[in-house]
Amino acid sequence: MLVHPSAIDLSSAHLRHLAGHLTVRRREIGTRWRRVTPGRQALLVLAHLRCGDTYARLASGFGIGIATVLRYVREAIEVLAALAPSLAEAMRTASRPAFVILDGTLLPIDRIAADTPYYSGNHKRHGMNVQILTALFGRLLWASPALPGFTHDLTAARAHGIVGALAEAGLKCWADKAYQGAGGPVRVPFRGRRLKRWQRRHNSTHAKIRCLGEQAMATLKGWRLLRKLRCSTNRITNFVKAVLVLRHASE
Repeated sequence: MLVHPSAIDLSSAHLRHLAGHLTVRRREIGTRWRRVTPGRQALLVLAHLRCGDTYARLASGFGIGIATVLRYVREAIEVLAALAPSLAEAMRTASRPAFVILDGTLLPIDRIAADTPYYSGNHKRHGMNVQILTALFGRLLWASPALPGFTHDLTAARAHGIVGALAEAGLKCWADKAYQGAGGPVRVPFRGRRLKRWQRRHNSTHAKIRCLGEQAMATLKGWRLLRKLRCSTNRITNFVKAVLVLRHASE
């Protein structure tokens, strides 16, 4: 087998952040000895999340078994997911810029055609629906639990209680046409082909604001594991939350 050096396009802040929490975790459970240090375990997990390296490749590169890699990744993801902000915490953070951007995305998954609940007719592929709240300058605030891909964005927003939380916090929200009918603080562009001039200007201004959310979404999918998930759908929520926490650690 050929082995070559590689690099991960992340800062050392990500590594220190994750290694610190893994060290605390080992103290809490009373771990005496492991094959790798917390720093090496953190590096392994970052390679999996950022580069999408498989368990087999990681096992070969770090000189440990595949089952050990699986345990290390699961442990780190659970530690990070527990640090993710709740919707209420995100509302308190967003109260400073006084507006947020709401958008949904489909995270592709490895499923067969028979898995109808996970098939998105809009995207023509299988995946999981995740709702994202973004603040000023495209900063990711919160990521929702993942729902089956056939779920409409407006249905998902209502299921997570996003619209009610925004109204309670007194925040304005910009969203795309998929959230038409959400009401309350959610502002959407006008629909139709024959729009008046002021409506077209409104849509143009709306799009300029909402593009910050699109940039944040692209940043989220910069973590290659989220581009094609091959794990159980029950674990996807924790993967998204882990990536969100790591993003916050570098800001």
